[in-house]
Amino acid sequence: MTDVEDATEALLVAAEPLSDGEIGAPSLLPGWSVGHVLTHLARNADALTNLLTWARTGVETPAYASPEARAAGIEAGAGRPVAEQLADLRAAHERFADAAAAMPEAAWATRLPLARSAAAVPWLRLCEIEIHRVDLGRGYTPADWPDAFALRLLRATVKDPPAGAPGMVLRPFGLEHPLVIGSEDGPVIGGPTRSLAAWLIGRADGSDLTVSPDGELPTPARWR
Repeated sequence: MTDVEDATEALLVAAEPLSDGEIGAPSLLPGWSVGHVLTHLARNADALTNLLTWARTGVETPAYASPEARAAGIEAGAGRPVAEQLADLRAAHERFADAAAAMPEAAWATRLPLARSAAAVPWLRLCEIEIHRVDLGRGYTPADWPDAFALRLLRATVKDPPAGAPGMVLRPFGLEHPLVIGSEDGPVIGGPTRSLAAWLIGRADGSDLTVSPDGELPTPARWR
């Protein structure tokens, strides 16, 4: 949980200087304001808490009641003042941390929707924090991602790409072996690990990547 706690605290510190007027400003996610992103991060913590509760108790507790309920919850909280947003986000994180601390060792192996097992839930939460912190559009970029996070995100995206993702071979700088999505017959894309990971999930335009044979970069699917 240490990485999740550290990332959450960094997010809260970064968001604290926001003014109430900035809450309604556009984020980098089309159609979402800064307030939408912050509210989503709080509700996602609660959703993943539900999954950990499911794993611990055996009582089916879906992440969200429905896609419509998820969207409504985000919309309802998006316009709140900064102080209320941050207090909500901190409280939701504490509920998530408490749920993780209460997990018996055997419960981490429980298979869950959205995750191969409960053991993957902290990683899912870390992804939400690190990626959506970029989406706030307040100076934090993929270049700021920790090395270990960027590499794991890249490997995870390659291992489980969206349906219909174009085939390609990735050659991250510093890695001895290429990473393959779909078919080895696809174009070879090279570049820094952070840049490749960000491009694959739609958080970068790939301008610092190379493609061989010469041509256009494939169009990856957006992560969220």
